[in-house]
Amino acid sequence: MSASHWSALKTLAAQPLSLRQAFAADPNRASRYSMTACGIMLDYSKNLINEQSWQALQQLAQQSPLQQQLQAMLAGEKINNTEQRAVWHMMLRKTDVSGLTLDGEEVGSQILSCRAKMTALVSQLHNGEYKGYSGKAITDLIWVGIGGSLLGPQMAVEALTPYHCSPVKLHFAGNIDGAVVSDVVKHLDPATTLVVVASKSFGTEETKQNALAIRQWFKEHGADSAAIARHFWATSSNISAAAEFGIIAEHILPMWDWVGGRYSLWSAIGLPLALMIGNTHFAQLLAGAEAMDQHFISAPAAENMPLTLALLGIWYINGFGCQAQALLPYSHYLRLLPSYVQQLDMESNGKSVDLNGQPLTDATAPVIWGDAGTNGQHAYHQLLHQSALAVPADFILPVACAHNLTDQHQRLAAHCFAQTQALMQGKTLQEATDECLAAGMTAEQAAALAPHKVSPGNKPSNTLLLPALSPYYLGALIALYEHKVFCQGVLWQLNSFDQWGVELGKQLSGPIYQALSGADASALDNSTQALIAHFMRQK
Repeated sequence: MSASHWSALKTLAAQPLSLRQAFAADPNRASRYSMTACGIMLDYSKNLINEQSWQALQQLAQQSPLQQQLQAMLAGEKINNTEQRAVWHMMLRKTDVSGLTLDGEEVGSQILSCRAKMTALVSQLHNGEYKGYSGKAITDLIWVGIGGSLLGPQMAVEALTPYHCSPVKLHFAGNIDGAVVSDVVKHLDPATTLVVVASKSFGTEETKQNALAIRQWFKEHGADSAAIARHFWATSSNISAAAEFGIIAEHILPMWDWVGGRYSLWSAIGLPLALMIGNTHFAQLLAGAEAMDQHFISAPAAENMPLTLALLGIWYINGFGCQAQALLPYSHYLRLLPSYVQQLDMESNGKSVDLNGQPLTDATAPVIWGDAGTNGQHAYHQLLHQSALAVPADFILPVACAHNLTDQHQRLAAHCFAQTQALMQGKTLQEATDECLAAGMTAEQAAALAPHKVSPGNKPSNTLLLPALSPYYLGALIALYEHKVFCQGVLWQLNSFDQWGVELGKQLSGPIYQALSGADASALDNSTQALIAHFMRQK
């Protein structure tokens, strides 16, 4: 959008609005600003919006090329313009992919073949039919990946813990820190361990080095090349590099250029999740995401949940200048969701130029942070309630719990709803003073303490209620945030599907590694030279 659009948004945001007064004046505010999609209920009534500002945000969407970009994405056009790639991750969760073609290539059969191969491998592992080089059944699987190849499956595996049904234990190896692989293999037996290397290029340094370290561990335990071939799988588009590593073609699951890493959970990158929850439940995850896709594609703008979340985010970032967004799942199992959405949102839309490479006139993606409730209430919620910073927050709560401690779940829900209420209404100086007096304080004592108990309120939040944290609703929830990010990228007129900023650090790490290995470091800046020198002295 143009600078004038953002200026108009700022002007609207500058008009004072009291959420307390808005709720008092409109007994139907909660129903007016709420909606349900795919079973997920969104209450966005505790936002700093009225009919005027909400209509203005709707008009902003109508004036944008959102529908054109959505149709271009669905048609397989190369909307990732800097890499000349289509963006087709939605196709991976379609029920019917028969006849699906892209650039003249039939990809529907490729998707079905990949699904069938995953299903067969999961079934073999569950049934103890996949034998290692010693003839023993596989007992452990190490998933080697980083970024989108790790965050998605790791988050989803954690989220769906109550659905775990696998006799095979799962281990993740992501960070290049040697402690990761060392800890993972410490108590494992190579003869009963399967390894899957997840890397589109099969050249990502962290993944490659961890895979090499694990392969060396196999060799140290007497495994030959045939044994390694039996125990190593990959999901990659670089068949030759995987083969050079020692992975046979039959053990390579595909990755496609039209699926970005942070959108790849629905592909073979979802194998760890399928392993842990079983093929039937993995299919339900895909079904939930597909249902949200259909809602996003077909729902009118005023009833469209991803677009609603996107517009609210735009409102706070570009209208109020908010630089952060809190993601607060009130579910122990969803505690990794903020980390997952960090990549989804910040890697997608953390840009400073538009689709044509021209500087953007306003801010884009917020800093995403958060943790599971109620832990955060005893940490950073203090800042949310009483600091001068404005941090919009999404609260996420499953209605049904996966345990029999139902009273504790009701207490969890009470805390969740209380936090949104407290952020909205706050506590006035008069209320704080009356509270102190009611506690038996003198007027002087109350006057001294009351200012410290004041909370300004008027802090915005959304509340998302899931019927349950099931595969279906998790799929829908993830797709919801995917589409929100897409909408915001279109409104900011940027490319949400490249990540060139990630490449710079990778490029610079090579010469620095060489310097740490004894090469000449004189071409490096003096700060980096000093750090290298200190590291080498201490080492």
